[in-house]
Amino acid sequence: MNNEFAREAYLLVTDYVKANTGEDVSDALQQLILDNPRRVLFFPDGEYLLSKPICTPANPEHSVALRLSNYAVIKAMDSWKDADEALIRLGAAEPFNTIHTIGSNYYLSGGIIDGSGVASGVSIDSGRETRVENVSIKHTKIGLHVKWGANSGSSDADICNVNIVGRGTLDSIGLLIEGMDNTFTNMRIARVQIGVKLVKGGNYLRNIHPLYSLASGWDHYSESVGFYDESWENWYDFCYSDQYCTGFYMKDGLRSIYHNCFCFWWKTLEGGEIGFRTDGKFCSVIKSPKVTFRDDAKDTNFLLVGEKGGNGYIDTPAFKENMAPDKSYMDYLHGPVV
Repeated sequence: MNNEFAREAYLLVTDYVKANTGEDVSDALQQLILDNPRRVLFFPDGEYLLSKPICTPANPEHSVALRLSNYAVIKAMDSWKDADEALIRLGAAEPFNTIHTIGSNYYLSGGIIDGSGVASGVSIDSGRETRVENVSIKHTKIGLHVKWGANSGSSDADICNVNIVGRGTLDSIGLLIEGMDNTFTNMRIARVQIGVKLVKGGNYLRNIHPLYSLASGWDHYSESVGFYDESWENWYDFCYSDQYCTGFYMKDGLRSIYHNCFCFWWKTLEGGEIGFRTDGKFCSVIKSPKVTFRDDAKDTNFLLVGEKGGNGYIDTPAFKENMAPDKSYMDYLHGPVV
């Protein structure tokens, strides 16, 4: 984007804070945010180093939008203190709950957020209708963290076209959802132990694809989970667990909806791969799933339940029945196995 055009359309960050200096620009960027309410701040290509988070206001009177060019990199310095803390905390300054005041439509769009292995990526801390789109998040403990929402727990955020590559450690999570009523679409996640962890319900996920590949190797592979759901009534559509030992994990009695979801394993390890698993009674709805085990895999199962019972429902699953010695799925089966 031409800088002169950017100056007309946005506030050009590099007119105030220089990129590629090798110096910490945390304080300068934070002050720029606070001094320019209701503006779009545009970051041209270049590297912006942070030693601590930058926080945007949730108060609509003071909110800003952050727009990064494709190769603008916001990167954690080695001096970063807390790996759970995100580089960019949306709505962390001046928590607020409204959708009616002009100025509430703030967002983060574009660019690369690099945790350098010592920081998390992006968090949504407060506000309503926050958008995160077209962002690449790299080398983070937690890629994207949606916290307890301002609207009695509802975050009402829209997240789309986000790619996350974690730091490859056992404590790494791609997407952590602690707020309700959010929409997540078109996301790719890699190098994390848990692809997606849902602590709260009322969320919709479509075309989310976590891939298991840890820098630390395969020693704790049996504990890896593509989608870990410990809440209630989340909706999954065309979500794909790739190589995680357990594709979809549900807490006892959880009632979520899984539609056209699938699991695949491209590598055979010690065995024990599971498509869907619950630690108690199975109460969810699974429609048209596909679980593809390798022919040389061992001790695989389509569904494992921790306790018999529950009013779960499985409709027209696709998997090889000889690869599922535990027949618990038959108690909930409606329609043929194909």
